Amino acid sequence: MSGAVLSSGRASVPVWTRWLGGKRGNWLLWTPAALYLLVFFVLPLIGNARLSLTVASGPGWSFAHYAKLFGDPFYFEIIMRTLWVSLVTTLICLAIGYPTAYFLVRRAGRLAPLMIFFLIAPLLTSIIMRTFGWRVLLARKGLVSTWLLDLGVIDRPLDLLNQPVAVYLGLVHVLVPFMVLSIAPVLQVIDRGLEESARVLGANGLQTFLKVTLPLSLDGIATGAILVFMLTNGSFLTMLLLGGGTVVTLPLMIYQQFNLTQDVAFAAAMGNTLLCFALICLFLQIRLIRRRGVGR
Repeated sequence: MSGAVLSSGRASVPVWTRWLGGKRGNWLLWTPAALYLLVFFVLPLIGNARLSLTVASGPGWSFAHYAKLFGDPFYFEIIMRTLWVSLVTTLICLAIGYPTAYFLVRRAGRLAPLMIFFLIAPLLTSIIMRTFGWRVLLARKGLVSTWLLDLGVIDRPLDLLNQPVAVYLGLVHVLVPFMVLSIAPVLQVIDRGLEESARVLGANGLQTFLKVTLPLSLDGIATGAILVFMLTNGSFLTMLLLGGGTVVTLPLMIYQQFNLTQDVAFAAAMGNTLLCFALICLFLQIRLIRRRGVGR
């Protein structure tokens, strides 16, 4: 018992408590996290980078796969389409998410918890189930086509699957919550007295929103846009199951390279390109956080 406890003039402190509280304890606490990141993050990224630089003709390193990816008009168009789909999805999510966040903060009242539940509920459902749910809705004999026929809006069934509209619906359905939950906290902390002062000085509701509320909420808009853009870049199942090959982006091309052409090195180069897009988004988000004075 005396070996496990150190007696001081004030209290008896276990040896292991004193040991964990010192520099050795700090080392012991961060080592598992460092090993986890090294084994499951750093080493796979290094291996993927090396694989993307290999050549089939023999030993050595080459940037031929990257030259093909950015130099071939076909693959360069896919890169541009990936960025375009991400941009359009971000704009649609912003157009839906900002009014939703504004209503949630300023008008929802007791309905706010229920709205938050409905916003988060899609994220708690398997992406496979969500995607097949959209397939049921958008199929030629699905609910949407049947309702439109019953209402007399159309005279023959519509097949909305395997169309860009289905892809955008599936993406927006999942990504709007990220936009709303990024904007709502910023709107929550805006001083309402600034808006009231603008109204007292003669500004109407629209002018107050454009001159006061919107500029003060730009940080939330930027954060939500970065998150949605980055998540759309890596979206795969939605493109595959709802697009049916009509919207080909880099994640879908990576899947095809692995499963059809078996060109693993070229797929690795595509994966590293997507990783660069994600790192750029994270860099912009970090700069935004620092500009707001968080984490200094």
